[in-house]
Amino acid sequence: MKASSLTIGRPVLKHFACQSCARLLRIHRRYATTASETPEIFDVVCVGGGPAGLSLLTALRASRATSSLKIALIESQDLFQTRTWKLPPDQYSNRVSSLTPSSIAFLEDIGAWRHIQSSRVQPYHEMQVWDGVSGSRISFDWPGTGSEPPQFPQQKTIAYMTENLNLTSALLARLEELGGLTIHDNTRVENINLGQETETLNLSSWPVVELADGRRLAARLLVGADGANSPVRAFAGIESRGWDYERHGLVATVQLEGEGWGGADEKVAYQRFLPTGPVALLPLPGNFSTLVWSTLPSHASLLKSLSTADFIAMVNAAFRLSPVDLAYMHTQSQGQAEELSWREQHTKFDVQRIPQRIVGAQEGTVASFPLRMRHADTYIGERIALVGDAAHTVHPLAGQGLNQGQGDIQSLAKTIEYAITHGQDIGAQLSLEPYASDRYATNNLLMGVVDKLHKLYGVQSGPVVALRSWGLQAVDAMGGLKGFLMRQAAGGG
Repeated sequence: MKASSLTIGRPVLKHFACQSCARLLRIHRRYATTASETPEIFDVVCVGGGPAGLSLLTALRASRATSSLKIALIESQDLFQTRTWKLPPDQYSNRVSSLTPSSIAFLEDIGAWRHIQSSRVQPYHEMQVWDGVSGSRISFDWPGTGSEPPQFPQQKTIAYMTENLNLTSALLARLEELGGLTIHDNTRVENINLGQETETLNLSSWPVVELADGRRLAARLLVGADGANSPVRAFAGIESRGWDYERHGLVATVQLEGEGWGGADEKVAYQRFLPTGPVALLPLPGNFSTLVWSTLPSHASLLKSLSTADFIAMVNAAFRLSPVDLAYMHTQSQGQAEELSWREQHTKFDVQRIPQRIVGAQEGTVASFPLRMRHADTYIGERIALVGDAAHTVHPLAGQGLNQGQGDIQSLAKTIEYAITHGQDIGAQLSLEPYASDRYATNNLLMGVVDKLHKLYGVQSGPVVALRSWGLQAVDAMGGLKGFLMRQAAGGG
């Protein structure tokens, strides 16, 4: 079936034709060598229709200064399926993100948050973090600031958990409302070339995106919101450096035996640092939670192979048993439920300081993915800007990946708005410099902290364990420092 191309106008977002999505190809910058039909010209072309790309386009369409720009979106997946996404109230996607108050304030400003399915968003008000080796812990909570979204009561809120599809669906609804956007979905990028100079146009410095369906789009500014393997970044010749953690992130949607120790009004997130990586349980509405477990690839493979009963036992063990006991249970191909029952009788733990017992795992949600740290050498080039995972990928232990992308979008949208209002070329590298200088250092600092935390808690014995335990206890006792750390994590000053 053919890929769809549509200009969204008021008031209806038409059906996008279905076609199986294809992986975007790695593309290198080159000049077109043959004459061809003149491409359609746009001010901004964004490759990637995830949260970052959709947020940027929504911000540009919602701003009076940039609303007249001619904008196009290229996405390999079927956006109609995303727009009409729906799950029963007792089922949740395993692709869930933590949104900080700062990110939500931005989504409110661009008019997207009112389209969110608020019944599928869960604020949490406390976070318990502890060392799986020494047991030292820190508790994060704070009084409400009055900046919470209107759908939720004002209370002490650290962050909000929501499915990525809930967010992207809301952004598409807002774009439908705003209109004026050309969408090419269900199609892949075949090539990105530099344009040509003709008698009437000089596009020799402009990226020209060629789609699988033959359409060609010339961009005054080409934005790469196209993920960690970004074709836009490859076209621009921008290197992305980093390393693999030799860990996999295992995710699942699980069900607790109750709504948590704080009940529906005081949700708590939990994270325990184990020698193989942190395991976190983050609350969803009702008695559901999302599990994010950073562990060895072999452990992730075992966990995915287990029966539901044994998988549940391993998750409960991860928050209760010693690392030695847990390591032994990873050597078993089955029987973890019985093993946990026996070992719990000989293990002391404070049930009020760990998650309630897991009693179910939603079918089809147990999955894993490799964990990497990557950072592009720069976020900009001539007529190029990178945002989100195309610019940086980070270990999920701090839950800041999506929020970093939202920070990029806020900064880039302001940079484009400034260029427009001051008569600058929005694609010129000089015009894009404020975005790069604003975000690169901020992201680099956060990524460095997260990377060092991962390595620090990978140590199982020796003086490092004592020092990090002392550090946790010291920060927990220093209210001012703890408050500062929380404000930084929430995107505040």
